[in-house]
Amino acid sequence: MKINSKYKNILLEFICFLYILLFVYAALSKLLVFDEFKIQIGQSAMLTPFADVVAWVIPFLEILIALLLIIPRFKLLGLFAAFNLMVMFTTYIFVILNFSNDVPCSCGGVIEKLGWTEHLMFNIAFVILATVGILIKNGQNNNGYIITPKYAIS
Repeated sequence: MKINSKYKNILLEFICFLYILLFVYAALSKLLVFDEFKIQIGQSAMLTPFADVVAWVIPFLEILIALLLIIPRFKLLGLFAAFNLMVMFTTYIFVILNFSNDVPCSCGGVIEKLGWTEHLMFNIAFVILATVGILIKNGQNNNGYIITPKYAIS
């Protein structure tokens, strides 16, 4: 049973590492070309009224979530936050692909090279990874009972 637990812990750390890498890379990519990122966000009909705020909030959240995933005490909260942010990004891509005439891309770096369908699949894969991470972390803390993070704001 300890071997199983060992592999689960390795998988959990790998999932957190992938998210940290993804979010730090994405945040830095956006911040390095911030003006271009803000313009791209403003080109989205859904986000135009909020472009200035969203342009700052997204990289800030990505860095904050990466920090939460690094600190053991906040790892579960970080996994829930990563899951929610990726669900929001995935939903946005789905809506853009299915209900928008204009398909602006505000992604940075290597991810910008993906087509929209590939980007959607990439995001779905990360949503699944966060789900697996949450289940593993919950299993470590609570003998298999699923809970919400105790640090969540009510």
